[in-house]
Amino acid sequence: MFDILMYLFETYIHSDVELLMDHDELTEELSRAGFHKEEIYKALDWLEQLAALQDSDKQPYLNPSEIPSLRVYTAPEIAKLDVPCRGFLLFLEQMKVLNAETREMVIDRVMELDGPELELEDLKWVILMVLFNVPGSESAYQQMEELLFDLGDGPLH
Repeated sequence: MFDILMYLFETYIHSDVELLMDHDELTEELSRAGFHKEEIYKALDWLEQLAALQDSDKQPYLNPSEIPSLRVYTAPEIAKLDVPCRGFLLFLEQMKVLNAETREMVIDRVMELDGPELELEDLKWVILMVLFNVPGSESAYQQMEELLFDLGDGPLH
């Protein structure tokens, strides 16, 4: 499922290509690209749930302007997000790339992904997808994109 999300993100969203096809057309295109229908349906459902998280009536998240707090992870979240992943989320909050609301959206989307544990590089892509879909997060998206793609200008020591 994550491969399909990456394919969609890189093909349509990240490359600024217009996505003007309906659900059936998109499913058919993804099938032609070699993805299995069951995984396609899971990925499209994942994206629909991400869009639904933006509905302010449904957001159970904290007010982003609240005093910073420590996030306590549940056992399933700890199993899915290892120490480097949780540390990276904390780092992004401290850098103001994520706030409590977007952090919770990221964790929600991570928990819906197939597979036991998420690698840090995959987490970064989930964060990009979430920030891309949250209105008003353009600056945070740009910062995250720079963190993901910036290889540095100087020589490596």
